[in-house]
Amino acid sequence: MTSPDTATLLEDAADRIADISRADLQIMLRRAALRLRNSGAVSMEDDVEEALRDLAGEFGMTRNDTIRFIVREWMEKNTYLPVHELDEDGDVDGTA
Repeated sequence: MTSPDTATLLEDAADRIADISRADLQIMLRRAALRLRNSGAVSMEDDVEEALRDLAGEFGMTRNDTIRFIVREWMEKNTYLPVHELDEDGDVDGTA
């Protein structure tokens, strides 16, 4: 079911709220909630999607985690975010 179909069903249900069964309303609301919950996905062109799949496999990450990683790296390298650099003389507790 596509977004307009879900939206149309919800609008129709709102127009005839007294006639719709509680079970049907629950189903529609759960579908709408699921769509909202999953709407955070970013869609890309086919060649970008393929590169993302390859990178995600190399990194051992999910697609969304790979996108987050790439965006964070880009933002740090372009000084939109502070870079977390270790001081040469700083205490690292045995890790670097």
